[in-house]
Amino acid sequence: MFKGILIEKDDAGYRAGVQDIDESQLPDGDVTVRVSHSTLNYKDGLAITGKGPVVRKFPMVPGIDLAGIVEDSAHPDYKRGDAVLLNGWGVGEGHWGGLAQKARLQGKWLVPLPASFTPQQAMSIGTAGYTAMLCVLALERHGVKPSDGEIVVTGAAGGVGSVAIAILAKLGYTVVAVSGRHEEANYLKGLGATDVLERAQFASPGKPLGKERWAGAVDVVGSHTLANICATTKYRGVVTACGLAGGMDLPASVAPFILRGVTLVGIDSVMCPTPDRLEAWRRLGADLDIAKLGTISQEIGLSEVVPYAVKLMNGEVKGRIVVDVNR
Repeated sequence: MFKGILIEKDDAGYRAGVQDIDESQLPDGDVTVRVSHSTLNYKDGLAITGKGPVVRKFPMVPGIDLAGIVEDSAHPDYKRGDAVLLNGWGVGEGHWGGLAQKARLQGKWLVPLPASFTPQQAMSIGTAGYTAMLCVLALERHGVKPSDGEIVVTGAAGGVGSVAIAILAKLGYTVVAVSGRHEEANYLKGLGATDVLERAQFASPGKPLGKERWAGAVDVVGSHTLANICATTKYRGVVTACGLAGGMDLPASVAPFILRGVTLVGIDSVMCPTPDRLEAWRRLGADLDIAKLGTISQEIGLSEVVPYAVKLMNGEVKGRIVVDVNR
């Protein structure tokens, strides 16, 4: 038996809570991991509270991230005792995830835990930080340099935004944060933002084209925010889109793309190929100031996950939430 968060849906309704789970209930997979840490992400919050159609079958253990030690393996790349981590691949949605003390997974979903991080540090980064790094890599790949001008980061006080600011600032970029939480301005500036703008400036319908300002962008919001960012991006600037906190729609025109040559790059972290994952984690080890992880993250125990999921959905959580599944 082991403890985990279990989401159930039946005639009694939709509910989530800590339960004792028998190992025989674990899904199929060729690697069993003794989990030490997981995380609470926006997608996990949607799943646990039932506010979004994230979970595709029940019962489900949520948790799109995990770090731990291989307990048993039939996969050629991993053996008992190996330290591993996982981000995405649909775990916590269609396959039991990381918010439990054990997980059974496909070995092809795992990557070795980088030597530069402890399991707790890796989960302080988690899918949010790994996604932020994918955005930075895309900006670099499309030629955006620190000398080109400001990079705007939306949803800045969240997990993706916090890590993106820290990485970009360390690489020498001038970063402007956009947040609906003015009280977090000092936190964002401490991560490296030079300025903090109100989310309201971007949240309403705007013009097809605005005054050019941004050399690049990391957007986690979507909807009007993404449209307005594109409309104010400089000639041949690059906008990376990785989230939908403000909505799935994109009420924009083609003007920024055909008149200014703006590039909109979609960032998917869930099914991202393993070589790109390995590169992202390698770069995180080199380009993220580990000392800032203490500022970006907070740690909770398994019993605190459900109430924290509610707080996360209410916009009351900043940065990253790391879950020690053994307390």
